[in-house]
Parts: sequence; structure tokens; C-alpha cells
Amino acid sequence: MVEPITLPSRERREEALDAAGYNAFNLDADDVFVDLLTDSGTGTMSAEQWGALMRGDEAYAGSRSFRELREAVREVMGFEHVVPTHQGRGAENVVYGVLVEEGDAVPNNAHFDTTRAHVANQGADPVDCPHELARDPDADHPFKGNFDVDAGWELVEDVGAESIPVVVLTVTNNSVAGQPVSVANTREVAAFADEIDATFVIDACRFAENAHFVREREAEFADATVAEIAREQLSYADAVTMSGKKDALVNIGGFAAMDDPDLFEAAKQRCILYEGFPTYGGLAGRDVAAMAVGLREAVEPPYVRERVEQVAELGRLLTDAGVPVYEPTGGHAVYVDAESVLPHVPKERFPGQELVCALYLEGGVRGVELGGFAFPGTDRPDLVRLALPRRTYSREHLEHVAETAAAVRESAECYEGLQIVEEPPMRELRHFSARLEPAAASPSAD
Repeated sequence: MVEPITLPSRERREEALDAAGYNAFNLDADDVFVDLLTDSGTGTMSAEQWGALMRGDEAYAGSRSFRELREAVREVMGFEHVVPTHQGRGAENVVYGVLVEEGDAVPNNAHFDTTRAHVANQGADPVDCPHELARDPDADHPFKGNFDVDAGWELVEDVGAESIPVVVLTVTNNSVAGQPVSVANTREVAAFADEIDATFVIDACRFAENAHFVREREAEFADATVAEIAREQLSYADAVTMSGKKDALVNIGGFAAMDDPDLFEAAKQRCILYEGFPTYGGLAGRDVAAMAVGLREAVEPPYVRERVEQVAELGRLLTDAGVPVYEPTGGHAVYVDAESVLPHVPKERFPGQELVCALYLEGGVRGVELGGFAFPGTDRPDLVRLALPRRTYSREHLEHVAETAAAVRESAECYEGLQIVEEPPMRELRHFSARLEPAAASPSAD
């Protein structure tokens, strides 16, 4: 589907941002020109997916659409059992709600927001174990998304193996600028999890994009297909959580998949409680059917190659415009180094969130901060993610984004940072709804 979009006037953008409490999540989509807030569920479905949508079976139990999804998961990902959910966080709920208890610790190459929140909600400690170069936007390494297994063993020494029921690997690593994870590292993490008797879970939201990078960068797989690499990488996991809104190319949906029948039964029961009957999982049958088609399309070489290359093109345009970005670019988004664009804004005034607001004010471009504002209490660099919806925007849109970012850098001194004036009790999710104001506007500001 296509629709006309318009760039609101500067005056309108100023009014909208103020009304939104300087939080891009609170903006009306009609007030946004190029929306790069997320690639989750914002892409365009294919003709085959629309056809499946029309043929969806809406039976409450045992629908044909569920059987199609189960077969697609078995074929593409290699898991026997599937529990559909309304989206990825539903999958996290049915898996971590079963496996994680109060007092546990859960290591991950880097927890993303909802994963971190689900672990914390169980009373457990989400622990990041990123690659040693993950925090360096300029470092050159093909797999900066890898899990630091040495850090995992340090956690074992600190809390004991019995307190680590789950080890998680996120591919690609969204909290580390969408950087890929190698198959070699996946094998190492699987061996680590096996040695401490933990369940190894892969967050597979962008498994196809990750497989593309493996093909390009890991010599062992230079002659393998994306589909073959995906099956190989996922084969080391005991279970996966999946947001279908990413690499299943749908606007809503997700699932958990596993081979262990006991974990499957426990997840099914939790699905009934929180999502719906285990053959629809909170979804309409038509959405389940479209997700089955999207899973197969995601590992087709023409699609995934074009997808990753468009993201790389946005990275090149930004770099050519003098805007510092995290290198190398990832599979779904370009991450702008906010601390370099706004070096005069101290971290306590959220330079990343200030850059998000500046991009909107300058050109109606909506991104998201993934730094100290989104992840309080961590040492993550202040990055702004510009996530490209799949099969949606043209080069002209990318050029507008680069021109907008360049304009922000030219006028950087106009932006002095923000402070929070209202936030929810659960800090792990504050970036979704917190309200801020310009720091200079507050009498208490330094």
C-alpha cells in the first residue's frame, strides 16, 4: 500500500514536539514526514502475504493458518514446536515467564528494552556481555554484535551457575547498533550454556539479516545460502523468541519455538493465560498466515540483499554529509553518534534524546534514542537509531534524512539538552512514555 506524506511546517513541528513532551513516541504519526522510529511492523507486505491474509483461517483452535506457520518455522528455522504470540514481547513473556525466577541472572550479548524489562519483571538481573569493541562506534570488526563468553564466565563466578537458568543471544544485536553475530560465536555461547546447564535462547527477530552478514563476512559460509546459514545458526539454540514484525515481514505477530516438549507445554499454558489459545496466540488467523509466508520470503537472497544494502546506503549518505555514524552499519538501521554531533551536551542531559528532537524539528524525521535515556543505569553510548521500514522508502527519502541530519550538525549549538519531568515507575520502559523539557527551561538546570 502507498499513501501521500507531507512535511508539516516548522511551527507545527515545534507545537507537536512540545505537546509530546519532547518524546518522539508521543508524536502523532501524521505529524511525521519520514518515520524511522522502528522497523518493527512498519514495513510493506508482499502480494503473496496479502493473498495469504485474505485466505486466513479464523478458527479458534487448530486453524489451517497455524499449521502453515508451524510448517514454515520447521522449514526455515528448524524447530519442532511453535507457540504463536501477538508480537515479540509476548514470546518473551511465555518463555522467560517459565524459565526465569526472582534472584536469577540472565546474560545476553546486550538486552534490548522489552527483553531487559521481562527479565527484570521476573525479579532477575539482566546482564549484558557485549563484544569488547561494541562500545566503540569507529572500531572495525565484522561481528561487533558477538557475545563475550569470558564475561559470561565472570558472571558464573559472581553468582554461581545455578542462578543462571537462561543464556540469551540476540541476532542481530539491536542494542549494539544492529551488529551481526557470527556462527562461530553462536557455537561458543551454546557450549557455554550447555556447560552451566542453562537453556540457550536466541532472540531471532532479525535472523535473516544476520545470516546475510555471516555469508558476507564469515569465510566458512561464503558459499552457503542465507537459508542454510539461518538454519545452521539457529540449530544451536534450545529455543527462540521471535518478533514477526521484523524478519517475518508482518505488521503484527510473533512466536516462540523450541524442540523441548516440556518447555513447549509450559509455554503453551502461559500462552493461554496471557496471549490466547496456542494455535492463534492473540492473533487473527489471517495474520498468522501472512507471517508464515513472510518467514520464507525473508531468507530469499534478492530480498535480504536489497534490505541490507538500503541500510548501508543511508549510512553512506549520512557519512558523506559529515554526520558521524556507528561503523560498520547494521542490518536494519543506521545509528548516529549523538555524542559527536552534540559534544557540548553532557550525558545527564541526554544528547541522544536531544538529537532525536532536533531531527524532528529540522526535517520531520523521527528516530529513537538508544543510550542513557532508553537504558538507564548502563554505560551504553548515546546513539540515535534510524530504523528503515522494510520495502517502504525510496532514495529520495534517504537523502532527506541525510540533509536533515547535516542541518542539525550545522546548528548543533542551538541544542542544549533535556531533562525528565515525568517518568513511569519501571525505568526499563521509561523511554516509551516519559516526558521531558529543554534543560535550559528549568530553574533547577545547571
